[in-house]
Order: sequence, then C-alpha cells, then structure tokens
Amino acid sequence: MPYTLLYHPDIPRKDLPRIPRNVQSRIADALALRLGESPEKYGQPLRGTLGGYWKLRVGDYRVVFKIVGDEVWILAILHRRQVYEDVARRIGWQPA
Repeated sequence: MPYTLLYHPDIPRKDLPRIPRNVQSRIADALALRLGESPEKYGQPLRGTLGGYWKLRVGDYRVVFKIVGDEVWILAILHRRQVYEDVARRIGWQPA
C-alpha cells in the first residue's frame, strides 16, 4: 500500500539547506522507496517522550516521522547529533 508523505514546513526552510546535496539525494531515495512503501518495515519506533514516532536512519542523518493511516508525517530530517532536541519542538504538528 503506497503512503502519502507530508512534510513539516521547517524541512525545506531549515533542515534541507544544512544537508549536503549528495546526501539529500540519498535521503530523497530512501523516503520514496522506504517510507513511501513500507515505513513500519524500515523505520524503528522511538521511545520516551517521542513514543508514537519513528526514525529512519540514512547515514548520519535521521528522518523522524509518524504513521497516521495511509500518511507518513515527516517532522524532521536532521543530523543525528541534533535531531532529537530539535524535533521535540515540532511534536504535535499536524498537516493542514
């Protein structure tokens, strides 16, 4: 079952400009092939305050997302050092 990918508004403005172009293409491929087709197979569930959310590892970068029906809400695409502190500010976001 294909999933619809929905992105937090900060991803194109804040997250992607920090990521090198070659890594951006690897992330785009992973999003389309993994999250678009079977996010629960490729992602790992998060615990604690981020319970209910998932992560996908792409090299040193993490994609934090939530599966809602046939949609995948992508909250952040950030380096592993900063992703969990930055994503905490985006919890509760819902697409319009």
